[in-house]
Amino acid sequence: MKDEKRQERTPSSRGLSGADFAGVGIQFAVAIIAFLFAGQWLDERIGTKPVFTIVGVFLGAGAAFYNMYRKITAAQKQDDESRRR
Repeated sequence: MKDEKRQERTPSSRGLSGADFAGVGIQFAVAIIAFLFAGQWLDERIGTKPVFTIVGVFLGAGAAFYNMYRKITAAQKQDDESRRR
């Protein structure tokens, strides 16, 4: 017996899942590490030891946060549109 209040959900209207965001943490770490190494390389090249390493870490974290924000807002927008249908 089917419950009339319960709606059948298709795979496209399932909403957000954990698999959609599984790679966000890895992307976050890779961005920070890449900018860290770029900052270290630049410090060794120019001779200003901790300056560009610190700047690189903050730039990497900023880029990672921005990427995560874009991905989450796009997923929320997609989820909102699928719920409206």
